[in-house]
Amino acid sequence: MADSLMRTDKEITEIYARHGKMIYRVCFAYMKNTADTEDAVQDTFVQLIKNGPVFHSEEHEKAWLIRTASNICKNMLKHWWRRRENIEDFHDLQGPEETGTDEVFRAVMDLPAKYKTVVYLYYYEGYTGTEIAGILKKPQSTVRNYLHEARAVLKERLGDEFNEE
Repeated sequence: MADSLMRTDKEITEIYARHGKMIYRVCFAYMKNTADTEDAVQDTFVQLIKNGPVFHSEEHEKAWLIRTASNICKNMLKHWWRRRENIEDFHDLQGPEETGTDEVFRAVMDLPAKYKTVVYLYYYEGYTGTEIAGILKKPQSTVRNYLHEARAVLKERLGDEFNEE
């Protein structure tokens, strides 16, 4: 990882190549539409360029990007304009990552935000409960509880199609 706070275009391109799709999926889980997702991904990488954090490992880099993307999405969702939008306007929109996905992924994306992020990081990105707690700055018991409650909701919604692996 670079020790300098200034990154070259090549370094930014490499970081985007390593983590761009994952950050897109994290943002799409919050935003639920392509346009806002792309804005959030762009803002995440702008923050990377602007802040120039020093990463100690690739995992630290990944965790920083996930945390930054999550915060950007949460801030976008809190914006005053968002409260004026009608959710029905976005009902039929699907992002490129969602088209052709299975029913389980759609059910995960329909979970409340506090569950969705934890489930996504645990099952789709392979983080442990301890790592998720660190990324989201929540107690480990809260993360375990969110996973437990999310599994119950998914089992209720999906019935026989739900497999906890």
